[in-house]
Parts: sequence; C-alpha cells; structure tokens
Amino acid sequence: MAYNIPVEATLDIIGGKWKIVIMCHLIKGEKRTSELKKLIPNFTQKMLAQQLRELEADGVVNCTVFDQVPPKIIYSLTEYGWSLRPILDAMCSLGEGHIALTGEEVSN
Repeated sequence: MAYNIPVEATLDIIGGKWKIVIMCHLIKGEKRTSELKKLIPNFTQKMLAQQLRELEADGVVNCTVFDQVPPKIIYSLTEYGWSLRPILDAMCSLGEGHIALTGEEVSN
C-alpha cells in the first residue's frame, strides 16, 4: 500500500477506537480473550476477534495458544507493540485532560 504521508501508516496500524483500547489493556499485562471482553463490555466477540487478528497481522500483538481443552489463548504486546507505548500514553494524557475539562466521568 502506498501512503501519502507517514501518519496514514500509523492509522493503518492503530486506527479505530477498539485497537487502541485493546492495546491499553495489554500494556497492563497479558490477557485472555474473555478478560478483554469483560474489560470492553460494549464490544462484540466478532469485533474483538477481528481487531485482535489485525493487530496480530501487523505485528503489534502476539497470540499464544496453549494445547488444552478448551484451548487457552493469551494475547500480549510484541516488542513492536511496546514501542507504541509513548503514543498510547500521550493519548491517555489527552483523554484525562479532556475528561477534566468537560467534567465527564470514566466508567470502570
């Protein structure tokens, strides 16, 4: 794919609301699919699987499958995924400032 400016490549990798949310949860530690689903309640299983596959294909997320019944799948950030931490930290900081400015709340 040809990009007009480099930020297009960045958006291709982390674009969309859910990829960034997934990555922010994985910064706190590796997670199973069910854990991510609980952490992101407004997210369908289908969309979660799709976003995880895309992040894995882009080398941001690592998927480890344990050979057991039922299968145990753990997601974690790759070295490349960890290199995106400054971007995610800046986005969190911006969000915190926006929440403070608008008086909105964060639901956990």
